[in-house]
Amino acid sequence: MIFDDRPCPLGEGPLWHPLRQHLIWFDITGRRMLARSDAGPREWAFDEMVSAAGWISLDELLIASETGLYRFDLESGARLLVAGLEADNPDTRSNDGRADPQGGFWIGTLGKAHGGGLPAKGAIYRFYRGEVRRLFSPIAISNAIAFAPDGKTACFTDTVTQKVMRVALDADGWPKGQPEVYLDLSEQGLNPDGAVIDASGVMWLAQWGAARVAAYAPDGQFLRAVSFDAPHTTCPAFGGDTLYCTTALQGMDPAARATYPDAGKTFMARGIATGQKEHQVIL
Repeated sequence: MIFDDRPCPLGEGPLWHPLRQHLIWFDITGRRMLARSDAGPREWAFDEMVSAAGWISLDELLIASETGLYRFDLESGARLLVAGLEADNPDTRSNDGRADPQGGFWIGTLGKAHGGGLPAKGAIYRFYRGEVRRLFSPIAISNAIAFAPDGKTACFTDTVTQKVMRVALDADGWPKGQPEVYLDLSEQGLNPDGAVIDASGVMWLAQWGAARVAAYAPDGQFLRAVSFDAPHTTCPAFGGDTLYCTTALQGMDPAARATYPDAGKTFMARGIATGQKEHQVIL
């Protein structure tokens, strides 16, 4: 089912705001943030690409852009720089990101040219109580940042590897030890994109080019998939038991766009699973 019919060349970063009870997401290359609630659609324009967010309060978000992390007021539109993010590197931009259970915010970057790819120019960072620390690099296309409900593990991927990694976290949410392979999708030729982990610990993983969001148990077993009428699913989010998914038009020729006229729109599927409440970013 279509949730919002505004097409995005590169829809990404859906966030269910638990206080506002509505969905927020991004059109990265269109340099805008979108939202839809019972009151209807809204959108905000930016002067650079924006890609992901976490909620701070009822009215404020932490938004990741090409150059930094910003405190953004949804009502006034005011923004305040909180921390730089590869601001000295014009060749990269932010991509996938999500708040963690300890109140931090993980954000990945990638090279702007060709949507990332090799050579890898990106990295994955964590913002926590005023500090931005690089966690993993080099990363070509950062995606699948998601957290177990108990806050003890985090997942991420470099999409070009076709592997989703998992790493243990300490009590403050910092990685401890080395990441290990959680999912190896290379034999199936699947490309992991954005992900979210539900309240039972199941990962819901968008797979670029596969027109679906696939569910995997904590032990890596494939459980099921939810299909959407758009080949490039980019990132899921849960609002209660409703699964939302952003999609993209990138890489689709005229014939593919004619075959999938709803590509680039944002979809929903009700009664799928119970999501975790999206975690608050603590500044």
